[in-house]
Amino acid sequence: MSRAEVFLINGPVLKARPDGNFQMKEAVFVGDDRLIAEVIRLDADAITVQVFEDTTGLSPGVLIAGSGLPLAVELGPGLLGAMFDGIQRPLRAVAGASGDFLGTAVDVPSLDRERQWRYQPVVDEGTEVSGGHCIGEVAETPNLMHRVMIPPDVAGTVVWRAPAGSYCIDTPLAGIRSAQGMVEVSMLSRWPIRVPRPFRQRLALRSPLWTGQRIIDTLYPIAKGGTGAMPGGFGTGKTVLQQTLAKWCDADVIIYIGCGERGNEMAGVLEEFPGLEDPRTGRMLMERTVLIANTSNMPVAAREASIYTGITMGEYFRDQGYDVALFADSISRWAEALREISGRLEELPAEEGYPAYLPSRLAEFFERAGRTKALAGQESSLTVVGTVSPPGGDFSEPVTAHSRRYVKSFLALDRDRAQARFYPAIHPLQSYSEYVTSTAQWWQHHGGVRWAERRERMLALLQEQARLEKMVKIVGRDALPPSQREVLVCAEVTVEGLLRQSAFSHTDRYCAPEKQAAMLGLIDYFTQRAHELVQAGVDPDTLLTLPVVRRLQRMGEDIDNESLADFADLTHALDDALDALASSMQQKSGEQQAVGE
Repeated sequence: MSRAEVFLINGPVLKARPDGNFQMKEAVFVGDDRLIAEVIRLDADAITVQVFEDTTGLSPGVLIAGSGLPLAVELGPGLLGAMFDGIQRPLRAVAGASGDFLGTAVDVPSLDRERQWRYQPVVDEGTEVSGGHCIGEVAETPNLMHRVMIPPDVAGTVVWRAPAGSYCIDTPLAGIRSAQGMVEVSMLSRWPIRVPRPFRQRLALRSPLWTGQRIIDTLYPIAKGGTGAMPGGFGTGKTVLQQTLAKWCDADVIIYIGCGERGNEMAGVLEEFPGLEDPRTGRMLMERTVLIANTSNMPVAAREASIYTGITMGEYFRDQGYDVALFADSISRWAEALREISGRLEELPAEEGYPAYLPSRLAEFFERAGRTKALAGQESSLTVVGTVSPPGGDFSEPVTAHSRRYVKSFLALDRDRAQARFYPAIHPLQSYSEYVTSTAQWWQHHGGVRWAERRERMLALLQEQARLEKMVKIVGRDALPPSQREVLVCAEVTVEGLLRQSAFSHTDRYCAPEKQAAMLGLIDYFTQRAHELVQAGVDPDTLLTLPVVRRLQRMGEDIDNESLADFADLTHALDDALDALASSMQQKSGEQQAVGE
């Protein structure tokens, strides 16, 4: 076993003189407490390691023991419903060692070795198998079947297999005769966190990750297997929106990473999530969720590793054939950990002190998302969405700017909208999505026959509204001609009726695809009718006085997802009100003409 003696300590960064061979990214153990660390630099006469735990009390002369293996996570039944820190230590076990704070290393495995799982084999002896092939199943939760897979680098013949029964996760369940010799397979496997898991083929994206939030699904969709970023200043609702997406999105498995956020905020997440009901199944949401918490007062090195820990778990469930959604909160705090470690390594800083390799690290992370065909042939996806916390809401700062290069759905949260209690506070003109074309066909099959066309008209309307509001500040609304006031009226109805959503309303907190398509169609229809009436001489501001228009603005909260027939009734009521308004205008016009004659 390789060993090294520490001669320099700089926070979480240690330098040591090696006695034996070490490898880059190798997991090592520091001191008698066996603090978990990782080799991050090799020099001719020294190694540099980053420690994932508190280094208080360490002194020069402490010994480092090598493991010969890269830093890896344990994968198997027991992940779902669990809460880990950034290096996959169970939170309850580690926190219990030091009261209210996470302690240093404790001798506890990431996954329970004593719990038994009911195992059902699905292959027979003599079967030819290869990497990713499923040899058995474990009902980890009532709604998710955990598939025990052959390691990606193993191929051969099943020589023996265990019968159906209850086993611990490290019990051998099958023997595979391979080119490397006999390989025993159990429910437990390990995978290096910085190495992407292999797959057979990357597939084109074709369906959205349905979130139930209209401004996202209708205007700026995130594709299943795609990437997204949610930048916003302090108080714009990034964490609340991301937790909403984690609860309501249609992924099979949720990986939620609290990366460097404030301790009280993560404490709220850890307390709230176990009590949430899964709207898809009616059971607990934690039954399909893995929580990784690494708060701002935890070691920065573990914060840097946390997103790799989470995405490796996501790839593991993706390889089983499931659609996985990973939410990282936040990418900025992770980048700050990179900056601190880089500074302690005395590396030449780039913009705003971040290391020059920040863009490549971001690219490595986001490119692990995708819709793929697994080694065994099943299609699945891993969607990655991260929040970004630019100082002062400045989207030109490095983390936001570089994240923007690697994501295709950019959901910019606006402070003014958030302070106005507008939810979600996504700015409709600063945001964009490059998944519109790839998700258009999916919309065709879910009621949105003219979705792309109507979406373009709505964005053009909102763009014109922004231009006119600048004029209103100078000359006043009454000075605008009717055609421009019509734009403001239609935009107001659009924003209130479609883009605003109530997270407190049982009806409006989630919006199904067919309901969103119906709402978009009705708003578009109102815009067309309003244009016709204004062209005929109707004052656009009178439209806002109609009771039916108020119903239009409240339709998201008044009409639930199952009552789609109510939209037809609302359309008829809208026609009746607008027709009556047109008739009244024509009658007054006729009377005025008669008086003039």
